[in-house]
Amino acid sequence: MSAPSSLLAAKFSQQQIIEFLSGKHDEWLFEQAKYVTQQVFNNQVYIRGIVEFSNHCRNNCHYCGLRSSNRQVSRYRLTDIEIFDAVSDIAQLGIGTVVLQSGDDWQYSAEKIAKLIEKIKQDFDIAITLSLGDRKHHELKLWRAAGADRYLLKMETFNQSLFNQCRPHGDYNERLARLECIQSLGYQTGSGVITDLPGMTDEILAADIITLSEMTLDMLACGPFIAHPQTPFAQHANGDVLRSHRVSAILRLMNPGANIPATSSLAVLQPDARELALMRGCNVIMPSFTPAGVYHNYNIYPGKNAATKQVTQRVASIFEQIQHHGLQPNLSRGDSKRNHYVSRC
Repeated sequence: MSAPSSLLAAKFSQQQIIEFLSGKHDEWLFEQAKYVTQQVFNNQVYIRGIVEFSNHCRNNCHYCGLRSSNRQVSRYRLTDIEIFDAVSDIAQLGIGTVVLQSGDDWQYSAEKIAKLIEKIKQDFDIAITLSLGDRKHHELKLWRAAGADRYLLKMETFNQSLFNQCRPHGDYNERLARLECIQSLGYQTGSGVITDLPGMTDEILAADIITLSEMTLDMLACGPFIAHPQTPFAQHANGDVLRSHRVSAILRLMNPGANIPATSSLAVLQPDARELALMRGCNVIMPSFTPAGVYHNYNIYPGKNAATKQVTQRVASIFEQIQHHGLQPNLSRGDSKRNHYVSRC
């Protein structure tokens, strides 16, 4: 296959994407994804600090260890002070973005979250990404007005039948509409998929990739399925790291300026897989700054937050891994470059 003629967004058909997923063109695909990523981001890897402030969740998703019916989870909620202290740790390291993440935990009111956002913005020059699940329009509007910059709401799949199998009592159309609402409010908006979900086919995954790309999102997430023993999907096989890498590479070529994280799930399945992802289309890494006392309890899949090193040691190790590949850690806000590389077709 020949190289792309420019850094503008590539357009692939569903059949072309299925061929990429088969591995027939791995050498070309990864080479081009690496080239585009390095050209767009100038060999920089954005570092985000994530604070997982609650593992309570009202949903009962079949793939997630935090599902509401899992009674073996040690639940926690951080106080405002604990959250703020973790954000302070991130800011003191010079990291320009904090990601505030939780399960769908409505015990944190819209007003409480808004005040936290305002306090963070008042004290620190830092971008705020929210990943708080499917909240209401007025809440999202309030948080945007309070100063939140970005919002991540993953679909996991855009195939409605598979979505319904994975998310019992979830409303596919409502969640999709929520993504459009988030975009309309001026957030830099992100979504994503889980590769190799039980029941996912290459046809479904290829269609998911096309849908993600057509939504002109600022952040795109893809990571492999990992079976959790306390879920209905416990007996299913884990996802394939190489397939996840193919997806991030395809997404990079179709969305040159979007931010694509190298997810922690990759490293759970293969120790060097997150590093390799940075050479295959990804440009973001998000170390967790969740307090040590509850760090291991944000157990959405086995191996999540399993590291025993202190956070400063983990960050230093990440820097070394990035630099080993000739890349440079970048602590800035790292806003999306999406609009600079949209196809004219």
